[in-house]
Formats: sequence, structure tokens, C-alpha cells
Amino acid sequence: MKQVLNRLINHEQLDRTEARNILVSISEGAYNQSEISAFLTVYMMRSIALDELEGFRDALLDLCIPFDVSEYNTIDLCGTGGDGKNTFNISTLASFITAGAGVMVTKHGNYGVSSISGSSNVMEQLGIRFSNDSDYLRRSLEEAGVCILHAPLFHPAMKNVAPIRRELGVKTFFNMLGPMVNPAFPKNQLVGVFSLELARMYGYLYQKTDKNYAILHAIDGYDEISLTSATKVISNDSDTVLKPSDFGVSKIEQSQIHGGETIEASAEIFMNILKGEGTKAQNDVVCANAGMAISVVEGCTVSEGFQKARESLLNGNAHKVLETLQKISRES
Repeated sequence: MKQVLNRLINHEQLDRTEARNILVSISEGAYNQSEISAFLTVYMMRSIALDELEGFRDALLDLCIPFDVSEYNTIDLCGTGGDGKNTFNISTLASFITAGAGVMVTKHGNYGVSSISGSSNVMEQLGIRFSNDSDYLRRSLEEAGVCILHAPLFHPAMKNVAPIRRELGVKTFFNMLGPMVNPAFPKNQLVGVFSLELARMYGYLYQKTDKNYAILHAIDGYDEISLTSATKVISNDSDTVLKPSDFGVSKIEQSQIHGGETIEASAEIFMNILKGEGTKAQNDVVCANAGMAISVVEGCTVSEGFQKARESLLNGNAHKVLETLQKISRES
């Protein structure tokens, strides 16, 4: 590791194979915590190269516990986090709305590291049981339309990194990797990223896969469609900018999508919205993201996707998805 750190400190880059092998060695316990911390810190101080990101992704996919649902046409709605905006759990809510609209979701998530409440925090608070048992997950997907893939259960190789990430409490390159290493290998993906540079890197990497995808970055910094500004969208066949008016809604203020200061408060916001008691701004932003996901899978316009998402939320279907998932969690 010393040799690698010296190279990185001198602004050298790793090739794809080197990056993959280093992450595999970390997973095997070859390095101590100080070495791993130093390695993570380097990438907080300089941009990650495309080959490095690709190599790290390869390692995590090679080492993960896969969940095979290839017979289903699923999507994952997942953001990198690390945008520093402290919104409520928009992509997780959008996942339930998407499932309520009849589109199956394999939701990959984790506890918050640089945020107060990550996807797994709010799911746990609401009584969702985490498991990598394929029968349980398959039942969740078939009956609720969504299954929750809690990242640590599928990426045991990262057990040496998790405590260091928690102690550092800031975004690392693992934030960049999260959406790309879903163990269900979904055929469709809606990915939110925290920078335009990363959006372009994701676009390059996703072009080399057979996924159907849309990569999002709000111009004012959000890793999702925020409706506080226009959103850059990179997809299989286009590179566009979406405005709030494209969804048939008005621009909103950042304060209107702020999250809770505790996990409990975040879960309360989550439930209020899911029960149809959210504000117009909250409803619009979750339906915009769900609508985008629906359009990725079904090939409809984002406006049509938004209307399907809005119907799923307001007719209670999205809430029923959560209730079914909670029931399965209790019974399993």
C-alpha cells in the first residue's frame, strides 16, 4: 500500500486492473485501517479517474452476493448521496411510488454516511427487515413490487471499510460506486449523481453495458431531480436538460424539500408523503423522480410518467406497497 499511496500522492493514476486488485486486497484484510483511511483520503483530494472507478466497480461486482431476478424487468432508483443538501429520502419514496405504478423495483441502499438518514435508516425505522435470503426477497418483489437490498448484506467484502467510512463521516469514492453495484443487476437504472463530472463518467461506463438507464444531476447540485433548477439527464440515446415545466409543475425552493434532523423525523416525513399528506412541493419532487423511472422502463414521456406516478401516490397504491412489505417483514 505504501507504494500505491506514494504514486497517488504524486498524482499518478491506477489502471483498471490495479484498482480492482487493490479493492480485492482491502476486502481480504491485506491492509490496516490507517492504510485504508489514507487510500480513501487521497480520493477526497483529487478526482477519481475513469479507469479507477471502473476497476473499483468491477471488484465490488465480482465479490458481491448476487440476487438473480433476471426474469423480471426491474429498475433501481439510487443516488450517490454526498450532495450535502440534506433532502428527505426522495429516491426511496420514488421507489415505492414506482412500484405502486406497476414497475418492479430492486432498491439498493445503505445507511447514511454523509447524511442524517440514508435509505436503509428510514426503511429500518419503518420496520422493513433486511436479508439476503433470495426466497424472502423474491416474495417481496412478487407481492409488493419492490425488494430492499441492504448493501452490507450483499457486499461482505466491504466489512473492513464500513467502520472507517462511518468514522470519517464524509463522502468517499464508495458514494460514487453505490448505484453501480446493485447485486440484482437490474436491467434498468435511474441514477442520481452529485457532480456533472461524475454524470459524464457514469454515462461513459453505462454505454458499455446493456442497461437501460438515465443519469441525473440537478444543475444546482442535487443528486436527483430536485425541481429547484433544471436537471441534466444522460440516457442511452440522449443528453438533455429537463425543466420543472417538462413535468407540468412549477420550480420550487430548496427549503421545501429539506429533510429531517433525525432518522425519526425523516421517517415521519416519509410516511406523511406516502399517505398523501405531503406538501405540493414534496409530492411533485417524488413524482418527478418516480415519473422519470417509469419513463425509463416503459418508454413513455416524462410527463406521462409523472401522471402515472402521481396517480400511484394519490390513490394509495404506493402506500399499499409499503404496507405489504412491512407485512412480509413481520411474517418472515
